[in-house]
Amino acid sequence: MKKFGALLLACVLSFSLVGCGNNDGGSDAAASGSGDVSGTVALNGSTSMEKLVNGLKEGIVETYPNLQLEPQFTGSSAGVEAVTNGTADIGDVSRALTDEEKAKGLEENIVAIDGIATITNKSNKVTNLTKDQLAKIYTGQITNWKDLGGQDEAIVVIGREAGSGTRGAFEELLGIEEQCQYAQELNETGAVLAKVAKTSGSIGYVSLDVLDDTVSPLQLDGVEPSEKTVKDGSYALQRPFVMATNGKISEQSKQVQAVFDFINSDAGQKIIEKVGLVTPNK
Repeated sequence: MKKFGALLLACVLSFSLVGCGNNDGGSDAAASGSGDVSGTVALNGSTSMEKLVNGLKEGIVETYPNLQLEPQFTGSSAGVEAVTNGTADIGDVSRALTDEEKAKGLEENIVAIDGIATITNKSNKVTNLTKDQLAKIYTGQITNWKDLGGQDEAIVVIGREAGSGTRGAFEELLGIEEQCQYAQELNETGAVLAKVAKTSGSIGYVSLDVLDDTVSPLQLDGVEPSEKTVKDGSYALQRPFVMATNGKISEQSKQVQAVFDFINSDAGQKIIEKVGLVTPNK
């Protein structure tokens, strides 16, 4: 009888250990098994957010190997329209949403903070402008670099097209909405960068994360545009990068929720920093 009792106890203990092992495995799967999410998520919007979105597209497969991001870059206004009418799951908008857009049910999900760098052709000797001088250049009140301590050369004012999030943020931050006088309006961030690089006397504005050595960035009120100065708030021209959804994130599909879970993870935050942006509230 004692042998039977001992045998029964051994069986019970053995069963308990196996059961615990299975529970642990289930917990591990729940913690790391978010990779079970599969499908596609359509994004549309800002060309300024292309570098960030492509970085997320490449990085997310490490966590969600069966989840694909399908982005298009047609401008912030197009992104707002796409997420509103349901042709995109996420609208990439390189500015704050308007009250009107929010009233339609769009949720302003800020994923990063970006600086807007003012750039000139490398031949330009002017290195610093005040906000007031910059505003007067774009509204046509200052038209020659000699009036700013530079050479006697006409200022060629280059900017983005109407509907661009970068243009909207730039003009709003300077208080010059609907007042700008552009020589050329271009429909992509890269096009502005390229045009300023090859046009003597030109000035333009681009997202900080695409800045390269083909152009000269201008200081604004003595402050260089950089991740550091955006983060500490000393650089004035900064705006949010928004991934708008039609309703709260919790109301979206599991695929869309997974995208935001990844963005908020350590891996997602590292991608934001790697592409030259600032993570919000950090």
